[in-house]
Amino acid sequence: MHTKEVRHRGVCNALSYFMEEIMKLSPPWITYLKKIECLFKDDPDISTEYDEEKYNLKLYVSNAEKAEALSKLLPMTKEFGNVTMTITVVPPNETDVNYLELFRKAFQNNPAVTDITSIEMPFSAPTNFVIFKKEVVKFFNDDISDAHGVCSTLNENIAREVFGTTDNVYFCTDIK
Repeated sequence: MHTKEVRHRGVCNALSYFMEEIMKLSPPWITYLKKIECLFKDDPDISTEYDEEKYNLKLYVSNAEKAEALSKLLPMTKEFGNVTMTITVVPPNETDVNYLELFRKAFQNNPAVTDITSIEMPFSAPTNFVIFKKEVVKFFNDDISDAHGVCSTLNENIAREVFGTTDNVYFCTDIK
């Protein structure tokens, strides 16, 4: 082969590779992801992570107020034909959450709750208690757990099931 022909093939291969890379088309959810990244690229409080297999975009936000605002403003899901992208706003470190205050707000003026309190423990984090009034709660429940279709339980059991396990928060019933 002549030197001119070899050089021509090298240029053609490089051009072919370059055109392949440029001509790749991004699906619309990747374009949407890039738009969000572009919108927040200069914000020091926000970083993004995208899971291609699950179509999940996470925005890690180090400012609690900004995280709350974004979680209310951004859609939780975005439809692209047969693909649904989920958008999750991850607030700052979860240890910053004051569960005691959240439960106080959630149960404010609720007659089923007698007290929400915290006990300081030496060498550990405070232990928080949501204390319910001493009463058996009954309601109609048409499952097979009771032959009469009635569920009898305590509010603490319901709260434990509904809220799950929360660090250093315990649900209990008043002994008075």
